[in-house]
Amino acid sequence: MNNARQKLLVLVGPTAVGKTALSLALAKRFQCEIISGDSMQVYRGMDIGTAKATPEERSMVPHHLIDILDPEEAFSVSDFQALTRQTIAGVQARGRLPFLVGGTGLYVESVCYNYEFSEAESDEAFRSEMQRKAELEGNESLHRELAAIDPQSASRLHPNDVRRVIRALEVYKLTGRTMSDQLSRQQKEPMYDLCLIGLTMDRTILYKRIEERVDLMMREGLLDEVERLIRRGLPRSSVALQALGYKEFLDYFEGSCTLEDAIARLKQDTRRFAKRQLSWFRHMKDIHWFDVTDEQKKVQQIEEISGIIAEKLNLPGND
Repeated sequence: MNNARQKLLVLVGPTAVGKTALSLALAKRFQCEIISGDSMQVYRGMDIGTAKATPEERSMVPHHLIDILDPEEAFSVSDFQALTRQTIAGVQARGRLPFLVGGTGLYVESVCYNYEFSEAESDEAFRSEMQRKAELEGNESLHRELAAIDPQSASRLHPNDVRRVIRALEVYKLTGRTMSDQLSRQQKEPMYDLCLIGLTMDRTILYKRIEERVDLMMREGLLDEVERLIRRGLPRSSVALQALGYKEFLDYFEGSCTLEDAIARLKQDTRRFAKRQLSWFRHMKDIHWFDVTDEQKKVQQIEEISGIIAEKLNLPGND
């Protein structure tokens, strides 16, 4: 199959900007199946903290790459790329439009363009050594080490994102080239007939929505969700427990911070994450951006976005 001719609709934007609601409206209009572009929604039992579409929302439109792995299982960007491309082919074989929706920039970009990843290079002893260093000297020590050799990667990774910081250090150790250098050399030629839509919002309002979302997650039982993961015996360094929305509560369960401090940290980390998401997506080409700050313009903007999709992908404008 010639991927260059396959159509792919993509919706990106920071957390809490309103991607889920818009994706459902667009998916129903254009006969789409939604593919999650989030690196953590693949894990079962991580529902509240990853802001998965609800079962009711998923019953309205087929969703893919949600709840396909247990939290103990590893999952990399190359795994995501391969699974998503397989899923895209399957959706198209059913005569429907694949719709990639998410906020994990590298994951989304790796599918849209002809990124190539090498999984052959790994050094488990080095990873263990770096993990021990983080536990003994703090996450900041690894982040400073990365900043010294690869400031660009350090600027896009939070110090608490220990797994990815270690991976960036590992790549440099094994290849002598930085992660940012390798990413910059990727040939960003589209793999599909793409239509990319991006959502943005006034920063103050977005941050308020983030704080409200965190408060809602707490009411919905996020703390219990984190505790269930810990009771599974997952190590602190596991992919699942290093995820945003989960790692912030580990110190609380270990008794080294208050619940109020953990919640405040989650709000701060989520605001920073949203800022990094926007920065990543701003560097992607060919995105049609929409400022969705004004709720009163929602219906009008859905029509405008639908018009762009119909024109770009040569589709009828409605069902």
